[in-house]
Amino acid sequence: MLYATLGLTSRANVRSNTGVASGVVFEEIECKTIINSTNTPGLGFRWSINPYRGCQHACVYCFARGTHEYLGYDSGRDFESRIIVKTNAADILRQQLSKRSWKRELIVLGTACDPYQQAEMKYEITRKILEVLLDFRQPVHMLTKSPSVVRDPALWSQLAEVTDAQVAFSIPTLDEAVWKKMEPGTAKPVKRFEALQELSAAGVSCGVMIAPIIPGLTDDEPHLEAVIHAARDHGAKFIAPNVLNLKAGSKEWFMPALREAYPHLMPRYEKYYRGAYAPKDYTQQVMAKVSELREKYGFRERTHAPAPQREHSGQLQMAI
Repeated sequence: MLYATLGLTSRANVRSNTGVASGVVFEEIECKTIINSTNTPGLGFRWSINPYRGCQHACVYCFARGTHEYLGYDSGRDFESRIIVKTNAADILRQQLSKRSWKRELIVLGTACDPYQQAEMKYEITRKILEVLLDFRQPVHMLTKSPSVVRDPALWSQLAEVTDAQVAFSIPTLDEAVWKKMEPGTAKPVKRFEALQELSAAGVSCGVMIAPIIPGLTDDEPHLEAVIHAARDHGAKFIAPNVLNLKAGSKEWFMPALREAYPHLMPRYEKYYRGAYAPKDYTQQVMAKVSELREKYGFRERTHAPAPQREHSGQLQMAI
């Protein structure tokens, strides 16, 4: 039943096989739909596509961890090691985009997974999706932490020539100690900046999401300025900040990791995160700091600030 409500085939039709990374299992499914909708106001978009469910990047703070619980898995190790692969995504996308009712509204790619996580090197679902989007000149924005996006520079360049195509690289920090603790399965931040530069040189509008901004770790001015400075130097066109949120599914995984790596921060987090979001006054202070730095380095303000939200199908949204 859960698979049906998420637009997937039944578990009976799922095929599993061992992934390219040790301990990772890919569950191949055929989806019924691939474009997901959200009715949440203020995001700047209504539609999203996630080629996979779960993510091998294993970011301890990931706001999408809770989505794996809808599939009967846990939001911890299962989220990182049981990757749902929508093998027919491109075919279903072509069907959906061909409907007369489709109005070519913006689609955001990768709101609950990274489209270029390691699974993409095996399945190439994202590449096939991009080819369909290009055929329809469909506006698309994408969020990624992976430098593997430079595998498809021609596709992105062609999209940018005919429609609104943007790529936002999530780079919360340049501090390698924090990166190793918080994003153990991702490429180094410097590699992401290099990919941004290469894609930008190919004519694609690229930016940086400082997301999440982690209280006590990456929220001070030196951390924020280092990222924004590097973004400008590598050709980024925009900066989009977002303060850490800890919803059900992610909080249970993040807090023990924080306690182990940064025990001195626990009292602050117990105070800040009684709910899912940091206090409003703290968030406003951080955003004001980012706004000042953005102006200092010549970045324009974003029309829509990034704000994770839950959509009706159980996935999470992040505006870029």
